[in-house]
Amino acid sequence: MQLREDAQWAMVVPTSMGVRITPENRQAVHHSARYLMQATSAESNVASISSHLGLPTKVLSNFIEGSPVSAFIKADLRARGMGYEGPDIPQGDAWGYRHQFNIADSGFGGRAPRVWNDRAGEVGRELKVEDFDLDKLFVEEGVKILHMSGLIAALSPETSKFCVEVARKAKENGTRITFDLNYRATFWEGREEELSQAFHDIAELCDVLYGNEEDFQLCLGIEGPEAGGEDIDDEIDQFKKMNERIQAAYPDAQFIGTSLREVVSANHHKWGMLLWGEGEFHYAPLRDIDVMDRIGGGDGSIGGVLYGILQGWPAEKCMQFGWATGAMAATSLYDYASPADEAAVWSMWEGNARVQR
Repeated sequence: MQLREDAQWAMVVPTSMGVRITPENRQAVHHSARYLMQATSAESNVASISSHLGLPTKVLSNFIEGSPVSAFIKADLRARGMGYEGPDIPQGDAWGYRHQFNIADSGFGGRAPRVWNDRAGEVGRELKVEDFDLDKLFVEEGVKILHMSGLIAALSPETSKFCVEVARKAKENGTRITFDLNYRATFWEGREEELSQAFHDIAELCDVLYGNEEDFQLCLGIEGPEAGGEDIDDEIDQFKKMNERIQAAYPDAQFIGTSLREVVSANHHKWGMLLWGEGEFHYAPLRDIDVMDRIGGGDGSIGGVLYGILQGWPAEKCMQFGWATGAMAATSLYDYASPADEAAVWSMWEGNARVQR
């Protein structure tokens, strides 16, 4: 896939940054007293693969004027090697704006992880194109890949409009566009017609589409696979048939993919990946992985694929790298993979956990 050569930014992600708090030692939220707090968003999780491997990335997000939580988030983005842009909006009174809180434990064994999102008053719901210098970003500086997810596209009517307008601006200026559909029923309730149109408007501009079967069915109205698949080979065959319908509906998409997961326990999964690109499918069969925290595995997988595209790798190599960065995200308490170098990722792919000296 040809990328803009004169671009300052390898990847830009519109997002609504927030914080996640996770109990220590894999304990449950309701009886824990000590927590780890991290800055988080699905979109910044994706970009973290490229930023940790030295590529220039930027986050577009709203912040809150004078907020210590905003200061915490900005410091975290700087530590991850990410630039950021967005207005500092006054909080207002005590019932005004704030960043989202994601409260989630990691689970253990047969006790599943539990997630509680608190997004009331979320400042990222107010994203507007007039608050960003899109001409400077996409025309003067240049962007190779604009990555969006269905979480930010469906967050509010304002963010839906924002994502569509940013995607159109990017497309006009030679930026490749990628979209991880990330369907969430709570976001779509009562807004089905509005969001179906917005997601279609974004998807028809996209070069990369990513999501599971349900995402494509519910976000884009693609007819799903036949029910009753008895094993993973049958499921893969059905997704391949569905992929033909995705290509027919969105012919500009050059890559279409999904991560595959079977949960054995909270800390033991089987992990695989399927990526269509360069006219053929590339498949990583399910393999056992150990899981410290599962949140962010899907973001890590698409993040690895996009890093490979930025490097100009063939589709199969992009898929392999994405499998490994998704698996690597699961080894961290944070929501994202932070590879020290490419070699660490390839060791993950090869199953080589021997000490590196």
